[in-house]
Amino acid sequence: MGIIRQLTEKPWLVTDRGIVEDIDESAFPSAAPTGLRVYFAVATVMFTLIAAMYLMRMGVGHPGEGLDWRSTPKPWLLWVNTAILILSSVSFERTRAAARLGQMHRVAVGLLTAGFFAFAFLAGQLIVWWQLADAGYFLTTNPANSFFYLITTLHGLHLLGGLVAWGRTTYKVWDGVEPAKVSLSVGLCASYWHFLLVVWLAFFYLLLVT
Repeated sequence: MGIIRQLTEKPWLVTDRGIVEDIDESAFPSAAPTGLRVYFAVATVMFTLIAAMYLMRMGVGHPGEGLDWRSTPKPWLLWVNTAILILSSVSFERTRAAARLGQMHRVAVGLLTAGFFAFAFLAGQLIVWWQLADAGYFLTTNPANSFFYLITTLHGLHLLGGLVAWGRTTYKVWDGVEPAKVSLSVGLCASYWHFLLVVWLAFFYLLLVT
């Protein structure tokens, strides 16, 4: 039994007298922020490569046929969707501030508001797809359309992944979890949304100027 005890003991909990002492586990930083930073780095590289391929493909045409690139129309709803995503990001930032102050009622309302705007953005993007398809701009019509659908799909999938974390955080709040334990989750959601907003603004600008 003594050998088993030695193998299962946590050395940072044992004093020189062999007595296990309690420590505050909250003193150890969470790995989640570091993981999110790694994700930001990987996602930035991926989106940057897509933007580079987009720009390079614009100038490529079939031999003897000239350029085959035909710019995809930009429905006015894309501007509305962009404004909605900005509102979602702002709501998350306000919610993060409320979480730091321990104002759980404001946190609950803020999370619901931010989630509503996020779902509205995704719904708006689907409507844009329907409008383009109805006008004859399909995925395989020309390379510009293919890139438009690729960009909006990847961004939408990342947003859906963020909504999974949003759902878990919202559940914690409504389940009555302590403010200190919710603050980190809210902060990570806010940072994630800010990142996706910057990505969308960059791609939206790229689509407009090209």
